[in-house]
Amino acid sequence: MELKKLVVDSKSAWIEFPGLDGFEVEVVNLSRKELQIIRKKCTTSKFNRKSRQIEDVLDEEKFVEAFAEKSVKGWKGLTLGHLETLLLLDTKGQDLAKDVPYTTDNAEVLVTESNEFDTWLNEVVFDLDNFRSRTEGKVHSKTGAASQKS
Repeated sequence: MELKKLVVDSKSAWIEFPGLDGFEVEVVNLSRKELQIIRKKCTTSKFNRKSRQIEDVLDEEKFVEAFAEKSVKGWKGLTLGHLETLLLLDTKGQDLAKDVPYTTDNAEVLVTESNEFDTWLNEVVFDLDNFRSRTEGKVHSKTGAASQKS
């Protein structure tokens, strides 16, 4: 068995955002390789006159855009009412029960403008347990313990 044939670059899963009933996000686990590709695309080399060295500079705005695009693939159940808890909004005259559709632009704004969402996304995307295949009732031969579906 060759390990390199089993490794996948990314895998997606639907995960509920804590505290906002019905709001689920389809997130993608990014491999180290994928993250390095994003970082490389968002980095430029600039000459530093003080040190007289070429330095790599990360364009943080571009990085957030690329990270949001790669790590958030969709959502459901996000309402203006939910969004109000994550961002400062002008909802005067708006129906707070109205769904906010997923678009890459909306995802980018949410990641950029909401510290709470950005922090949650970074925790979820890099936690492998969120993306592992789950088997129900399968007994592990070494421990004899049954795994549970979560």
